[in-house]
Amino acid sequence: MLHAGLDFSRKRLDVCLIGDDGQVAGRLAVPPDRDGLHGLVRRLAPSGEPVQAVIESMTGARFVHDTLEGLGWEVMIADAQRVKGLAPLACKTDKIDSQVLAVLSHRDLVPEIWLPDPRVRREREQARFRLHLVKHKSSLKNRIHSTMITFGHPCPVSDLFGAAGRELLDRLEVPDPWRGTINASLQLIDDLERRIGEINKELKLSGVDHPYVPLLLTVPGIGWVLAYTIAAEIGDITRFPSAKKLCGYTGLCPLVYQSGERDRRGPLTKHGPKYLRWAMLEATMHACRHEAYRERYQRNKQRLGKQRGAKVAQVDIARKLTTAVWHMLTRNEPFNPTAAAGGASYRLAA
Repeated sequence: MLHAGLDFSRKRLDVCLIGDDGQVAGRLAVPPDRDGLHGLVRRLAPSGEPVQAVIESMTGARFVHDTLEGLGWEVMIADAQRVKGLAPLACKTDKIDSQVLAVLSHRDLVPEIWLPDPRVRREREQARFRLHLVKHKSSLKNRIHSTMITFGHPCPVSDLFGAAGRELLDRLEVPDPWRGTINASLQLIDDLERRIGEINKELKLSGVDHPYVPLLLTVPGIGWVLAYTIAAEIGDITRFPSAKKLCGYTGLCPLVYQSGERDRRGPLTKHGPKYLRWAMLEATMHACRHEAYRERYQRNKQRLGKQRGAKVAQVDIARKLTTAVWHMLTRNEPFNPTAAAGGASYRLAA
C-alpha cells in the first residue's frame, strides 16, 4: 500500500508518498482542483497499489476527500491541532507537512475526525448561514448607533429599528455621506431580516421531522433555531460514548496543565464547532433562571464575584445543559431535571 500525505493550499496540492517499508517513494505537486486530482490518480494508477491518503482538516479538505474517494482511494481527514501535538516541527514547509501526514498514515497514528453525511452537512449549512446573516445585521445596527453618537444624537426609543425608531432616523439631521450610510444600512437590514425570516421558516419545517429537535425543544432556553443548530452540530449522538465526551466536543471545558503535584486550569479549550458552543451559551442565558439551575448559577456567581462570577457560572450551566442533552438524545427522553444537593442533576422521565 502507498501512504500519501496531502498538503492543500490555494495554488497546489503537495503530495508525499511512502511505501510499506517506510521510505519516501516519491514527491509531486498537482493543481488543487478536480482535474489535478484526477491527474494525480492516473499518475499513480500504473503501480497497481492501493492508496491511503491523509489531509489535514481545513477549507477544501472535504472536496479533496470526496473526489479522491470517488476515484477509489481511501482518504482520512486528520485533526490539524492533534497532528501538531503528535508531530511538533522545528521547520514547517508544505513538503514537510505532507511527509508528516504520510508517516502518520504508515504508522496508523492518524487522529481522524468524524465526517458528517450529506444530510447533516445541509442542516449545518442552513443553521450556520442564518447565524452569518444575523451577525451582519447586528454589525449594521451597531454602525447606525455609532453614527448617532458621533453627531451627538441620543436614542430616546427602546428599539431604534422599530416603527418609532425608524421615524426618528428619518428626521435625524446628519450630513452626507453619513446620511446615505444610514439609509443604505436600513435597506440592508430590511433585506437581511426578510432572508433570516425565510430561513427560520425552513428550519422550523425541517425540524418537525428531525429526531432530535422535538426533544431539544423541551430544554429551558432552547427554541426552534437553537434546537436545530444544536442537532445539526451534534450530528449523531452515538459517536459520543459519554456526556463528558460531548462536553469536551463543545469546547466548554477548561484547559488543564498537570505535572507532578501541579494542577493548573486555564481558559476554555474552545475546541469543536464554535456554532455548537454559541448555541449552548445562548440557551444558558434563559436556563440560568430555570428552577433546576437558578440556585447553582447564583451560588457560583456570588462565590466568584460579580464580574468574573457571571461568566464562569454561565459556562458551568452550559456544561450542565450539555450533559442533559446527551442523556436526552441517547435515551430518547424529554428534559426532566430534579433538584439535588449541590445543584441540578439530570433524571430521565419515567
